[in-house]
Amino acid sequence: MVIALFRHGVTKDNEQKAYCGWTDTPLSQAGRHRIQSMQQNYHLYFSSDLTRCTQTSNLLFPERTPIPLTELREMHFGQWEGKTFSELKNVPAYQDWISNPSGCSPPEGERFDQFTDRLHIGWSKIIGQLLHDQVRCAAVVTHGGVIRYLLSQFAPVQKAFWEWYVPHDKAYEFIFDKDALRRGERCTLLQEVPLTVNVNG
Repeated sequence: MVIALFRHGVTKDNEQKAYCGWTDTPLSQAGRHRIQSMQQNYHLYFSSDLTRCTQTSNLLFPERTPIPLTELREMHFGQWEGKTFSELKNVPAYQDWISNPSGCSPPEGERFDQFTDRLHIGWSKIIGQLLHDQVRCAAVVTHGGVIRYLLSQFAPVQKAFWEWYVPHDKAYEFIFDKDALRRGERCTLLQEVPLTVNVNG
């Protein structure tokens, strides 16, 4: 069974390297331009309910309507939404969070355990739908932090959350044994899938 994780395309906040969690920003013009429709078909389609993900899903799979899941949103950065590292680097609470991201949280934002608990609920919904409908593959359009966490939990090679690099121009396909997927075990194979076109091509 295959579950493909696609990171949304680039937004203006991404271009400015600003924190963009629950802020509902659309894709930038460059971000829209770089995404091409996928030739590969999946049986089920899911997406974070935020605009940058639904837009990406519509560009990747123009003839499919994804199932929106709020649980697939990025971490909520609270008062730091839309701010850059240079704007926050001298803020003591931000320095504490950078030093201990699992033990601290952004003001009015999510703690890491709240973020991951939410993702497990969303992941369970996806697995439940796959098993209920007896389908073999699904595509999920979501955010960089979400994909990092799912890689840390289900990739065949165990690496920590921050060790995973999740660019905008690649997707990851988890290939599971059905029983292992049901039991919540790691996948047997992980492969990368190109997501964008060459801007000069």
